[in-house]
Amino acid sequence: MARSDAARTALLDAAERLFAESGIAQASDRKVAESAGNTNHSAVRYYFGGREGLLQALITRHLAPLEEPRRAMFARSDSVLGDVRSLVVPFTDALAALPQPSSRARFLAQALHDPATADLLRESASLAPSAAAIVHSAVDRLHHLDRHVITGRARLMTRIVSTTCADVEKQSERDGTITSWHEVGDFLADAIAGMLSAPITHRHRPTLGLTDHRAAPVL
Repeated sequence: MARSDAARTALLDAAERLFAESGIAQASDRKVAESAGNTNHSAVRYYFGGREGLLQALITRHLAPLEEPRRAMFARSDSVLGDVRSLVVPFTDALAALPQPSSRARFLAQALHDPATADLLRESASLAPSAAAIVHSAVDRLHHLDRHVITGRARLMTRIVSTTCADVEKQSERDGTITSWHEVGDFLADAIAGMLSAPITHRHRPTLGLTDHRAAPVL
């Protein structure tokens, strides 16, 4: 690995860890550089052009490797559960491949709650075209149910996956245990498929921003 590549990777790893532990707004670029062992306190600007470039690089290194596994699984899917597994399992498999305990899931959960970073996730949808196709497929398979409601439920998927994986990752670090991410993926896929397919109580349509016109952030 070239020296510049090693420096970038160290900054990305340090940023991911600090953002996961402290929150994105709370960890300064200088703190990221210090944690990465870089004596240049302007290293984030030098290597990434600033905070937004650093966040985009973190998002890219997460999303880009998921595209091919998702596309391959989706090509074999013939059910709502198959679609959901195509979305979830590559995500949890990617977490399983990281050094344990990792910070990736907690960083992504922080990203969803940071408005500017959530917007970057939305804008990064082009890195994950299969994700949108999978969600549309799952919704279309449930055509016998109210599409307005099913679309609202589909918007919950990212939150469910990110929150659950962040909690599991945090517990693993606290307890010193190794997470079976494959089991977590199976559990989440079954639970989400059940939620999507559940009967609908027709009192009123969902509110609380579940039908926000903007695309949901992708993970």
